[in-house]
Amino acid sequence: MNSFGKIFRVTLWGESHGGGIGVTIDGVRAGIPLSEDDFATDLARRAGGARGTTPRREPDRPQIVSGLYQGHTTGAPLTVCFENTNTRSSDYASLLQHPRPSHADLTARRKFDGYNDPRGGGHFSGRLTLALVAAGVVAKKMLPELDFKTRLVEIGGEKDPSRFAATIEEALRAGDSVGGVVECRIDGMPAGVGEPFFDSVESVMSHLLFSIPAVKGVEFGAGFASARLHGSENNDPIVDAEGHTSTNHDGGINGGITNGNEIVVRVAIKPTPSISRPQQTYDFAAGRVEELTIHGRHDACIALRAVVVVEAVAAIALADLSLTARGRA
Repeated sequence: MNSFGKIFRVTLWGESHGGGIGVTIDGVRAGIPLSEDDFATDLARRAGGARGTTPRREPDRPQIVSGLYQGHTTGAPLTVCFENTNTRSSDYASLLQHPRPSHADLTARRKFDGYNDPRGGGHFSGRLTLALVAAGVVAKKMLPELDFKTRLVEIGGEKDPSRFAATIEEALRAGDSVGGVVECRIDGMPAGVGEPFFDSVESVMSHLLFSIPAVKGVEFGAGFASARLHGSENNDPIVDAEGHTSTNHDGGINGGITNGNEIVVRVAIKPTPSISRPQQTYDFAAGRVEELTIHGRHDACIALRAVVVVEAVAAIALADLSLTARGRA
């Protein structure tokens, strides 16, 4: 579905090459100071134009059309809109019958019987992460006590940040793309947030993180590395009455509930499927595998722009979980 959340409820709408995209957020607390300028920093973090990112440039000016009065949220649903002004739909005409590998071109067509908007990926485009970032700005306003630190820790298998640019250049020269790993650390989260089993912090946050296009893996704390440790190595000894621990292999979560330590989550972003390098893939018009060369404006490393999206989604999840916890109090 296009909506998520129990109390802090987010609904996405729009397509990549349609008139615009946006988000409606219900459950926003009344009285929060908010202006369109508050979105500028995070929207700039997501913008294209830098080396290795799409050359498509949009002004991405937020228009708050409901839920705001005299500079404060009203408690009514908050709607933020963005216009699409720089589209090249002709770049996608040939993909109707010759769908891109590892994209949603074919699956979307089959699910919606061909009525989906295929231009730029339509509703499945990474363009819609702009609306997620906007929702994340509001979520962080709801959680002023939290400190988010989010960064790329790996690009194309390279973990040395001084080599990131060179790794991207190698992919660009080859007409290819590379993936990456984003790490988000959240400090200041009190203990006791999260529900057992199905609405655990990991469950809710992972659900939202996997809604980001190109995400293929999520881990908390030591993550998959914990499977290679003994219990004596992986356990986090409690060192004081507040529950702080000497290590943080569990990433600040026990039993699906925050323990008061720093939340640590890492997200694997796959390489951008749209590459300029020719590929052999099935052509429905020809009825056989044919060479496909993709035109248009695409990211060589979408992970560069995914950092702020991961942070936004983590904030959305924690805003909803925090409101749920307060409702139980």
